[in-house]
Amino acid sequence: MAKTFYDLEVYKRSYAAALKIHVLSQELPKAEQYSLADQMRRASRSICANLAEGFSKHHSSDAEFKRFISMAIGSSNEMIVWMDFCSDFKYADTTKITELKQEYTELGKMLYKLSKNWVTR
Repeated sequence: MAKTFYDLEVYKRSYAAALKIHVLSQELPKAEQYSLADQMRRASRSICANLAEGFSKHHSSDAEFKRFISMAIGSSNEMIVWMDFCSDFKYADTTKITELKQEYTELGKMLYKLSKNWVTR
């Protein structure tokens, strides 16, 4: 059983992915810095932030933690869409985009599994 949100593997991976997204977003064209880049940074950070905030509530309510996990799943799916935009506009290396899409797909699966299996003991 995780003692803090830092113990959750999905938190660690989502945080690492958010760092990669931040770097990638800085490489986008200037015209995208206040729209696509900002959305990417917000969505990627939202995943680990929702896990941290929701985890703090799990002692009083598993349902509340699962609600935050659900929001994190939504942000993970949002990141896949933003990666599609980056790909279609050729804003970044295809390999990098493919790896990030795969990572966010995996994060979504991990979050779903966490939600389904979470029970406070």
